[in-house]
Amino acid sequence: MTNPVVECREIETGIVQVTLQDREQKNTFTEGLVRGLIEAFEEIAANERCKAVILTGYGNYFCSGGTMEGLLAIHEGRGRFTDANVFALALECKVPVIAAMQGHAIGGGFVVGLFADFVILSRESVYTTSFMRFGFTPGMGATYIVPKKLGFSLGEEMLMSANNYRGADLEKRGVPFPVVPREDVMNRALQLARQLAEKPRVSLITLKDHLVRPIREELPRVIEQEMAMHEKTFHKPEVKDRIISLFGN
Repeated sequence: MTNPVVECREIETGIVQVTLQDREQKNTFTEGLVRGLIEAFEEIAANERCKAVILTGYGNYFCSGGTMEGLLAIHEGRGRFTDANVFALALECKVPVIAAMQGHAIGGGFVVGLFADFVILSRESVYTTSFMRFGFTPGMGATYIVPKKLGFSLGEEMLMSANNYRGADLEKRGVPFPVVPREDVMNRALQLARQLAEKPRVSLITLKDHLVRPIREELPRVIEQEMAMHEKTFHKPEVKDRIISLFGN
C-alpha cells in the first residue's frame, strides 16, 4: 500500500504491521490518515496469509485524535464522528490486532488502540480521553470501551476528568495490559504476534469472532447514545471556544 502517512506491510510471514507516521500533523485524524487506515485494513482483509496485525505509531506519537478542523465541523453540524468510522477498524478486523501504543494516545487516538484485541503501553507516554476537556461528551465508542478495558472506576475517572495519565501511572493503577519502556513496546508486540502466527488462521478468526461478538453487537447502540449526547453537548458556543483555545495552546 502506498500512502505517505500510513504504511502497511507484511513484516514476517503472517504478520502485518500498520504504522501511523504523519509527522507533520502528529498522527491526528487528517483526511490522509483516515483514508490510509481504512485502506490498510481493507488490504489486510484481502490478505489470506495474515494471522496477526500490529498497529503502531512513530516516535513519541501513537495517535493524537481529532483535528481542530474536524472538531469544529462537528460543532457546526457539518459532520459527525461516524463519518470516518476508523475507531472500530481493529474490532472488525477478522484476525487479532495488537495495538503497540509506543507513543502518546489522545482522545479518539486512545480509543482506536483500545478496540484492538491486545494493548501494549509505554511507561513514558501520555494516555488520555480528552473529550470533556473540550466541553463535549465522549464519542467513538469511548463510553463503552474505556470502562470495559480499563475497569469501570478508572474508566469513569478518565472519561469524566479528561486528565493525562502516563503509562507508568496506569501501571500503578493496575491496568490489565503490559506497560513497558517505549523502546521495548515493539519487541513485545512482535513476540506476541509471532505466538499468534503459529496458530491456524481459521482458528484465530473463529475464536476472535466468538470473543468479540458481544462488543460488536453492543457497539451500535452505544454509538447511537453517544450521538444523542453530542446533540446536547457539542454545539454549545463554549465548545467552539475551548477547541480553538486548546489547539492554540
